[in-house]
Amino acid sequence: MKAPLVDTHAHLCDPAFHLDLPAVCRRAADVGVAAIIAVGEDLLDAGRNLDLAAQYPTIKPAAGLYPAHLDLEAAAEMVTFIRRNQGRLCAIGEVGLDFWAVKDPAGKELQQEIFNTFIQLANELDLPLNVHSRSAGRQTIALLQALDARKVQLHAFDGKFSTAQLAIEAGYFFSMPPSVLRSRQKQKLLKHLPLDCLLVESDSPVLGPDPGQRNEPSNLVVAAKAIAEIKGVSLEAVTDHLFVNTGRLYGPL
Repeated sequence: MKAPLVDTHAHLCDPAFHLDLPAVCRRAADVGVAAIIAVGEDLLDAGRNLDLAAQYPTIKPAAGLYPAHLDLEAAAEMVTFIRRNQGRLCAIGEVGLDFWAVKDPAGKELQQEIFNTFIQLANELDLPLNVHSRSAGRQTIALLQALDARKVQLHAFDGKFSTAQLAIEAGYFFSMPPSVLRSRQKQKLLKHLPLDCLLVESDSPVLGPDPGQRNEPSNLVVAAKAIAEIKGVSLEAVTDHLFVNTGRLYGPL
């Protein structure tokens, strides 16, 4: 019997799910998805995630400010929200760096200042960080290590294994989306990542197995099967590792 799956990064508050979220959650449960960590990009998402968690037992809410939001006031408001709701949140996310979206030096500096704030908050509240690091893997890991971040998930990591190695040594986790099926970068990275640092995510409604089509948490099965094939182990072994790893980072969900 396979261990249950946990979607460690999904945007269920996205308008793409407004009309059929009950069916989306049922399809996920039908394939063995026991919990879905609903991340957010701003205060509106954060509030909606709390509302969704109250309606759906499998949804576990997170709150964060997407790295492209270069707004110190918005960051301060998010910190206040997280402090006020820390007992209901399972993570801070998504937060991090994005040097693909933000290329000017001043913007990058502000982005790092905001990320530092969330790293320090996560340490203070003992909450995991659900981290975005597009085109900024090495800088993201360096900031996390400099501030002694303890509980870290690097979602959809787009860097090389040489960079990822630094995060593995720090005890961080890497989550694989269903798009691993079509991403040579993800496949190459996965070959070298130890099973003990792997999680799965959907990043719904994007990063699905088919480009241009809405992704949803039920596609975690695609990611798990891809991991099994690339690592040359059974699907049962993969799901066992994923379940243990998720518990190590997030505790019982």
